[in-house]
Amino acid sequence: MKIVVIGGSGLIGSRLVTLLSEAGHQALAASPRTGVNTVTGEGLSKALIGADVVVDVTNAPSWEPQAVLDFFRTSARNLGKAEVAAGVRHHVALSIVGTERMADNAYFTAKVAQEEAIEAASVPYTIVRATQFMEFIGGIADFSTQDGTVRVSDGMFQPIAVDDIVAILAQVTLAAPLNGTLDIAGPDRAPLAEIVARYLKTMGDARPVVTDRNARYFGGHVDELSLVPLGDARIGRIGLDQWLAQAKGH
Repeated sequence: MKIVVIGGSGLIGSRLVTLLSEAGHQALAASPRTGVNTVTGEGLSKALIGADVVVDVTNAPSWEPQAVLDFFRTSARNLGKAEVAAGVRHHVALSIVGTERMADNAYFTAKVAQEEAIEAASVPYTIVRATQFMEFIGGIADFSTQDGTVRVSDGMFQPIAVDDIVAILAQVTLAAPLNGTLDIAGPDRAPLAEIVARYLKTMGDARPVVTDRNARYFGGHVDELSLVPLGDARIGRIGLDQWLAQAKGH
C-alpha cells in the first residue's frame, strides 16, 4: 500500500513513516523539506500519484490566529482537491480532542476549520482527535510561567504519549475509513496543575505550580472537561509514570 504522510518530517510523521515502512508499506514523507507544500500546492499532485491513503499530521508554522486559520483551512482544501484527482481512498488527519469546546483558542478554532474542510471533500476520511502529547507538558509549563511561578488550570487533563499516537494512527491508516472522528487519550486523567507539578518534580524543576482557574490554555478558557474525551475513546498503553521515568532518563 502506498501511504503519503503529510508532515512526514515532524515528530509524529517521521515515526509514522518508519512504522509503516517496517510493516512493508510504501510510506513516503511529504513536507516542505521534501518539496511538498500543501499551502501553495507545490509538489502535491506528484507526491500523491498512486497513493492509497494520505495521512495529514502537519503543524502550522505560525500560531498567530489568522495565520494558523489560513494554514489549516487552505492546506486541507488543497489536499482534498489533490486527493480526488489522484483517486486516494482514505484521508486520515490528526486533530485535537475538544476542538469545538474552546472557541477562544485560535489553534483549536483553526483545527475545527480543518475538520470542516476534510468533511466537505469527497474523500472517505477518519479524523483522529488526540489529547495533548505528554511530550508537550514541559512546554505547557514554560508557556504558563509568570515571575518564576507556573499558573495553570485545574481542568482535567489526560495526556497521551507520542508513541501511542503513532501506533494508533498506523492502525487507523490501514483500516477502513470511519467517515467520522475517533478520540484517543492516555490512561491517566488528573487536573492539569497536578500533572504539570508531577512532571516538574520528576525533572528536578523547582518551579512552584499554582492552580489558577482563570489561567488560559494557549489563550483559551479551560472548563473542567475542555481537554478530555467526553465519550468513548481509544486509550493508549503508556501510563504517565512510565513515560516520566523514560523522559527523566533522557
